Amino acid sequence: MSTPPGPDGAAPAIELTGVTVSFSVPTDVIPTVKEYAIRKLRGNVEKRELVALRDVSFSVLPGERVGVIGQNGAGKSTLFRAIARVRRPTSGRVVVRGRGAHVLELGLGFHGELTGRENVILQGTIMGFSRRDMLERMDAIAAFSELEEFLDAPVRTYSSGMAARLGFAVATDVDPDILLVDEVLAVGDLRYQAKCFDRMSHFRERGKTFLLVSHALDDVVEVCQRVLWISGGQIVADGPASEVVEAYRNWAKRV
Repeated sequence: MSTPPGPDGAAPAIELTGVTVSFSVPTDVIPTVKEYAIRKLRGNVEKRELVALRDVSFSVLPGERVGVIGQNGAGKSTLFRAIARVRRPTSGRVVVRGRGAHVLELGLGFHGELTGRENVILQGTIMGFSRRDMLERMDAIAAFSELEEFLDAPVRTYSSGMAARLGFAVATDVDPDILLVDEVLAVGDLRYQAKCFDRMSHFRERGKTFLLVSHALDDVVEVCQRVLWISGGQIVADGPASEVVEAYRNWAKRV
């Protein structure tokens, strides 16, 4: 389903048209990298195509808050990777209008051998900010992530929760037009989760666009206006958050 232009004629902030993402997956279990390399050179690696997203089309208007739900393996994270331009679609078109920031998998985009401080600068550079910009933001990012004591340690020494907190702090401090958050808010204690949701509420008040992947359905209903339910790489429902979440819950009880 594609969202029509808003009442003021604004173009969608995110627009996907016929997006398909597929992967080639070996059909045999190959125990070592050496054996895989030898078989690949000989052309003996048999593969099958795995379609993670299939002909997905929808759009999101500026200021919309959209949740994405579905069982594990449904294609939610692949969808976000395509929107974030981390994964190129096999076919179809993805258009993103505005500066985007994303918090995808834990530590995705961080370089393990670089320090937290160096990774903050790197992530800012990727999003179009200068080194000076990110140095000016550094204290606020460190304070929000609560990692002041660890900012000069290599990210490979961070726990998954520490990496998630740093990624969220960077993405939300740079004031993006579009924010993509994939399940990372489930990491950390309840106090820190509340802190993250409070920051997201400020984005909502300021009319920012964001997409949220989460299995915490009550949080999705509270935060989002609209929900996409994905199954088998396709959108099976797209509508008001409470209605789609209720349909998903009813489906889950039957399977």
